[in-house]
Amino acid sequence: MAYWLFKSERGTWSWDEQVAAGRAGAEWDGVRNYQARNNMREMKKGDLGFFYHSGADREIVGIVEVVAEAHPDSTTDDERWECVDVAAVEPLPVPVGLDTVKAEPELAEMVLVKNSRLSVQPVSEAEWRAIRRLGGLKG
Repeated sequence: MAYWLFKSERGTWSWDEQVAAGRAGAEWDGVRNYQARNNMREMKKGDLGFFYHSGADREIVGIVEVVAEAHPDSTTDDERWECVDVAAVEPLPVPVGLDTVKAEPELAEMVLVKNSRLSVQPVSEAEWRAIRRLGGLKG
């Protein structure tokens, strides 16, 4: 299993909308960055990711699961762009802000810290565990 981080501004697609999409999930569409697209191409069904509100909020608020692997993005006719479908799994009891992530020495190499503009990014297993702990989740 691999771990990821998905970024969206609250006004574009919020955690509440993700939850409302139910277990069927929704396309993580509209990504127009080759590196982010390539990350989605690597995803497998069952992979987990953090849901991050970008923009003014800048915090990790929940966990999503990849429920469909890379397929054409329905928001464009351009064959270059693909997306995955993700479904909400659970909220973080305590949202983890970007300032908190940056203050943790064990997260200093996290892509979110090094390349905060990348909308879909990998997360290491150690980073996954650290964020879960900071967010009030066990295990």
